[in-house]
Amino acid sequence: MSTVQKITAAIIQQGMLPLYYNEDENVTIEVLRAIYRGGIKAVEYTSRGEAALQNFIKMIEVRNAEMPDLLLGIGTIKNVQQAAAYYNVGADFFISPGFVPEVASFLISKGALYSPGCMTPTEIIAAENAGVTFIKLFPGNMLGPDYLSSIKDIFPKLVFMPTGGVDTTHENIEAWFKAGVSAVGMGSKLISKKLMADKAYATIESETKKVLDLVQSVRTNL
Repeated sequence: MSTVQKITAAIIQQGMLPLYYNEDENVTIEVLRAIYRGGIKAVEYTSRGEAALQNFIKMIEVRNAEMPDLLLGIGTIKNVQQAAAYYNVGADFFISPGFVPEVASFLISKGALYSPGCMTPTEIIAAENAGVTFIKLFPGNMLGPDYLSSIKDIFPKLVFMPTGGVDTTHENIEAWFKAGVSAVGMGSKLISKKLMADKAYATIESETKKVLDLVQSVRTNL
């Protein structure tokens, strides 16, 4: 099994990919520990601020020392320079808000998992033809489960994960899985700026566990 297949399988098994960013290194690390305690084995950190790369390097260090079974991915990758910087420090997978052909070419040549954000069938086809197998539907709240239901049959070999506005409710998660997603990306609906500002790590842990349980329950009853 290739690295891409292993990481894809881990995210699918988890069924939910949490994503977050915080400027503060300590908050970043404590959130990481909290979601890991909640049951997370794969997480996306987003490259959305000046401190992102240094924080990510620290996350790798803490992961290696405390959570060796955790996969650390990087999101908001928009160019090859970013992709190379995070590849060189050991990112396990890479996610973009849009499809960037040169990033796809670079990462696929390295045998790394690259999941680009796509909205239209044209973008999904371009990504698939470039060798991408894992599509991030973005923004999820603009597209909705019905959109995926209507295009899924065209792309039988692709894995889909909506991100952006996916809610933590049973109804929303069930609708997405019924539409054919393999996982859901969860950002501020799970790890909000307020929870991070309040350093409410126990709440982040319990909410993470709750959503993981909800995803498993939904999938069992489909």
